[in-house]
Amino acid sequence: MLKEQLEDVKKRIAEACERSGRSIDDVTLIAVSKTKPLSDVEEVLDLGTKEFGENKVQELVDKYEHIKEPVNWHMIGHLQTNKVKYIVDKVKLIHSVDSLKLAETISKEAVKRDVSVDVLIEVNVAEEESKFGIKLDEVVSLVKSVSALPNICIKGLMTIAPFVDDPEDNREVFRSLHDMASEIEALNIPNVSMKELSMGMTNDFEVAIEEGATYVRVGTAIFGTRNYNI
Repeated sequence: MLKEQLEDVKKRIAEACERSGRSIDDVTLIAVSKTKPLSDVEEVLDLGTKEFGENKVQELVDKYEHIKEPVNWHMIGHLQTNKVKYIVDKVKLIHSVDSLKLAETISKEAVKRDVSVDVLIEVNVAEEESKFGIKLDEVVSLVKSVSALPNICIKGLMTIAPFVDDPEDNREVFRSLHDMASEIEALNIPNVSMKELSMGMTNDFEVAIEEGATYVRVGTAIFGTRNYNI
């Protein structure tokens, strides 16, 4: 079942790229494996997917330590400062930097381990109270502050759009994030790239791709419904 579901997601990504005149090479699928067993991750790995996303540090570390071969791990959930030390040398990208304090902690731990950590700034475009991330009008200021820190590199922006019945309702959210990235790119801030836009999940990733997503974070459409009670 995983094979068929993964193939369907890849097909939908390709079709969204075609509709928007983009190359499929410009969009990377992150298989969100939170709450799913290692066996599921390894099955998807065997099918050619190398990018996996986790929401919780402990689950990411457990899978990192037991996976049969290295993969690219993405920290996509809210990251507490006291958990940073466990993952700075294990992840390809941290998608959820939403404060200077968190960025400073990442920088400090990265210096300790002599690594450089790539991050995205998380933006709460829709300003939902239930979501983490900074407001659009706070992004430039935070980017400038983080850019000055050692051993941390800003690669772009991330957002979690509202859960909606009609994915079209989130088009403006994704467009706003893309516009913000373009605005920051034009500022030519040292140590800052706006190449990556992490936006779009199972419910709306096709619209996100049409609006410029370079990373889509898809879990349920690949792995099936999650059981949060396990």
